[in-house]
Amino acid sequence: MAPPRKALSKVVYKPDTQSTDEYTVIVNLEEFKKWKEGDTSIPLTEVVDSFQVFFSNQGTQGILGQASNQQLDSTFGTHKDIDVVLQLLDKGTAQQSDSIASQSGSAATNLSKGSFSMDTRGARNGN
Repeated sequence: MAPPRKALSKVVYKPDTQSTDEYTVIVNLEEFKKWKEGDTSIPLTEVVDSFQVFFSNQGTQGILGQASNQQLDSTFGTHKDIDVVLQLLDKGTAQQSDSIASQSGSAATNLSKGSFSMDTRGARNGN
């Protein structure tokens, strides 16, 4: 039996409207909305799921991989995780997907082996 799929809330920043490049951070949607409205008493660790920034050059529905330091430096002027996340939250827009899945069909895989990618396209037929 397949594990249940979970809803995904994320903030997506697209640095160029003519490009499909997008940077994404996973967020707690309710806390992000409060933070965006100016509630700075909320710790950033409650707004974001992690300080890991994902990158896709396939647009919003593409497969996400971890952004490289070079990509972050070139887009945000730094690769320091907290500075990048703050800019991304400030400039990005919130989106919610139906579900998440890694390439193996489960987001709970051993990520220490090999590169990590996440498919945010939602449920596939039969899953």
